[in-house]
Amino acid sequence: MSDLPFSDLLDRLEARDTAPPGDPRAVDPRALADTQLIEGEGVLEAWLASRGLEPTAATHEGFRLLALHRQGARGEPSFNACRETCRELVYLRNVALAYDGDTPELRRTLRLQAMVLRHLALFVGGKMVEAGLGDFCCSSRPLRHRDAPPLQGD
Repeated sequence: MSDLPFSDLLDRLEARDTAPPGDPRAVDPRALADTQLIEGEGVLEAWLASRGLEPTAATHEGFRLLALHRQGARGEPSFNACRETCRELVYLRNVALAYDGDTPELRRTLRLQAMVLRHLALFVGGKMVEAGLGDFCCSSRPLRHRDAPPLQGD
């Protein structure tokens, strides 16, 4: 992956995805669900640091990842493009923890969580390189207001 932001994370995700069953580097699946959530927090911490902000230790709806997203979106409407990605990481972590034992369904959930984490890293890394990334998003205020009729008195 070389010069991309978060290349170490992307390499780790690739290694996890291609590891053979029974690989000694494999970790407990429930621990992996939390690890991938924490790695998502690291992506958002890097975004905040790139903007000169101190990442919050607070939680929103019980999760620090969601609080970090709220903090990162302040003053940057296009950053809302990854709001649902962050929520999906949390959801998949909760789904993974609901499984009893190491099942194929649990492994599929963890793989999907890794894919969502990869998407978050690529989007945020892309925004760190190209500020306009995400302006197309339906939740981006400039896009929503561009075609809106003027308010009375404007």
